[in-house]
Amino acid sequence: MRRVYGFHGGIHPAENKHQSLGSRIRGAGIPQQLILPLSQHIGAPARPIVAVGDRVLKGQMIAEPGGHVSVPLHAPTSGHISAIEERPIPHPSGFPAPCIIIDCDGEDEWAPLEGVANYRDCEATELLELIRNAGIAGMGGAGFPTAVKLAGKPGQSVKTLIINGTECEPYITADDILMRERADDIVAGIAILQHILQPQEILLGLEDNKPEAIAALQAAAAGSAIEVVTFPTKYPSGGEKQLIEILTGQQVPSGGLPGDLGIVCQNVGTAVAVRDAICDGRPLISRITTVTGNAVDSPQNFEVLLGTPMQYLLDLAGLHPERCERLVMGGPMMGFTVTTPQAPVVKTTNCILAPTAEELPPPPPAQPCIRCGLCAEACPASLLPQQLFWFAQGKEFEKLEQHNLFDCIECGACSWVCPSHIPLVQYYRASKADILQQRREHAKSEQARLRFEARQARLAQEEEEREAKRAARKAAAEKRAALAEQGGEEDPIQAAIERAKAKKAAQQAGDATAATPAKASPEAALRQKLAKSEQRLAQSITAGEDAKIVSALEATVQRLKDKLAEAEAAATETGTD
Repeated sequence: MRRVYGFHGGIHPAENKHQSLGSRIRGAGIPQQLILPLSQHIGAPARPIVAVGDRVLKGQMIAEPGGHVSVPLHAPTSGHISAIEERPIPHPSGFPAPCIIIDCDGEDEWAPLEGVANYRDCEATELLELIRNAGIAGMGGAGFPTAVKLAGKPGQSVKTLIINGTECEPYITADDILMRERADDIVAGIAILQHILQPQEILLGLEDNKPEAIAALQAAAAGSAIEVVTFPTKYPSGGEKQLIEILTGQQVPSGGLPGDLGIVCQNVGTAVAVRDAICDGRPLISRITTVTGNAVDSPQNFEVLLGTPMQYLLDLAGLHPERCERLVMGGPMMGFTVTTPQAPVVKTTNCILAPTAEELPPPPPAQPCIRCGLCAEACPASLLPQQLFWFAQGKEFEKLEQHNLFDCIECGACSWVCPSHIPLVQYYRASKADILQQRREHAKSEQARLRFEARQARLAQEEEEREAKRAARKAAAEKRAALAEQGGEEDPIQAAIERAKAKKAAQQAGDATAATPAKASPEAALRQKLAKSEQRLAQSITAGEDAKIVSALEATVQRLKDKLAEAEAAATETGTD
């Protein structure tokens, strides 16, 4: 028999689970309208790929992943898209968020589905893509995209696959009833995970307060590599790090991940969703949700379509609004108050709790901390809740991080044992949000700084290049000037300037010749042309131009001389006569 270990701290609150286990899982049916938040998981929200007025079929993708850590969203039933707008959602902030609204047509018409005939013939990457496309996120509470978690880090092998059936939170029985009634589907889903991860061992852990579930799983897992492990009931043994320590004796280091130890954890509900996606091609469009509390007549578990308004489920369970003190999503320890019963069921909605004031009374006003140390004794993460409380009050974020605030799993054990009734977890949640916002702002500032520095470096480099070119031109000019002073070779630039001046002067001389009055003698015109040609010839010889050009100019000069001689001889003869 496998040895089980303990973990630091923990508490034993009243379980209150029997109320919702009196009947089998009940189908909730189809409401008139579904409200589907685009963000139902950790990571980037999905992006709509439908428009208002479109008719959609059950199982059709209506929103695509918004990034690597993201999953798509599918229509839970057939109907028409009536709006894409902000609506109230179940979130501790109470703020609305973008949602796709489907007006159900009641036909429940499926889109074509195609499962895998034999998943053992598929590569792990193919199955991971199918799991991602099915929109599966962890159904144990956190909602981390399953395909991303299964993929792990490159080159990281898996030693132990842990399936979490603990469900330690009071009141919640969604996983318990699932293990009782669909143990075969859980085992089938685990077999697919085994094929993907190839672990050395598979442990299915659950508390000993679930005898019916234990018996069903042991029967379903007989002959497989799955080892069903039970351990004493203590809250919060269902926390991922606590369950790892219970089953393996290993502690996940602060700031680390289970994958660093070669361990992957998945919830039993997630295993069933994986089985449905691979074997049947069915995306995640529904889940088991517990509706309980003394304000309802019939506490029970429903298989409910995602997007179903909570009010619809509460009506099915026989809610008495006048008796309901507040509406809680989740259990009394880690759950949060929902601002409106019109908020929808999402992928992480494992319980809707409708307690009376006597059952879950509002906490009394907080009193000053008396430093009793009970919170530190109860903390399952071995933190110092009292110190974290002081740092959170003083907004000392650096000290909070030094004291491992982000190792807090927000289980509420510290608040439960606090005699001063201090809402410790609320302080921790607020501080985490502040630190994350500070990190985002710092990242933006750092990015802006890097962009500015890159621009400055680019401008400096361009200026250096221009200065280098200017220096090179200046050095070349100084060298040419020095050579000219020493009587060396002629500066080609200066020679070009001189040629341009000579050409301009020749043109001006030609213009002057053209403007000579008609009564001017032919000898004078020939002398001007001859002088111009001789000047051009001298310039060509000085510049060292091509011999052909020089020869042509010499011939022109000689021809003009001959013509001038003939003209002068003719003028002499005319004067003699």
